[in-house]
Amino acid sequence: MMGKFGKWIGGGLGFVVGGPIGGLLGFFIGSFVDGTSVTWQQTGSQGRAYRTTPGDFGMSLIVLIAAVMKADGKVLRSELDFVKKFFVSQFGPETAGEALQMLKELLQKDIPLRDVCMQIRGNMDYSSRLQLIHILYNISAADRRFEQVETNVIKSISDMLGISSTDYDSIRNMFIPATDAAYRILEAERTATDEELKAAYRKMALKYHPDKVSHLGEDFRKSAEEKFKAVNEAWEKIKKERNIN
Repeated sequence: MMGKFGKWIGGGLGFVVGGPIGGLLGFFIGSFVDGTSVTWQQTGSQGRAYRTTPGDFGMSLIVLIAAVMKADGKVLRSELDFVKKFFVSQFGPETAGEALQMLKELLQKDIPLRDVCMQIRGNMDYSSRLQLIHILYNISAADRRFEQVETNVIKSISDMLGISSTDYDSIRNMFIPATDAAYRILEAERTATDEELKAAYRKMALKYHPDKVSHLGEDFRKSAEEKFKAVNEAWEKIKKERNIN
């Protein structure tokens, strides 16, 4: 039924098999376990995965997307259409169709968001958690308008995932520009010196480099590149404004 979805699952399922995420996606995960299509991920002494797999990330992402979509108490057909378009643009039509099927099932369930976030936080590396927040904003921006209730939920998710306030503000300003958005994206102040800004850019370029999440596979590389591009565009804007060579 979900055979082609194995391009995510084939990299292994680790922490999502158990806990609240496993409970929400039991049917889908079970279909792979029964078919012996799952490669179990090695974990550390405290159960923490050494590296987030595409399967872990993809499953976590879809659960969080469902939580954001359910935030206002209603799910519109137009919202599903926007999400489908995003999935197709990021993952291709086959994986998009399977992801959408899983999402529709989740939209019918109660999602214990705090428990889900705690499971992700305890097992997923920080760079991958940053990528989750970026994709949630990317999807929220699909209809070119931001509902306050959705952005509030994304902020709550960010907090529960242990994302720093400066990192969250950086990502938010890529989609909802505030005053001095370019500086906020670089996690810098307008009062910073040119040398301080150069250092801030280098730091953020390293933090958001696509290679940081290369272990998530090609399906998620496109959104990682978009985040990296936003950092470079912010830097170019500041350089032009300040006439920095």
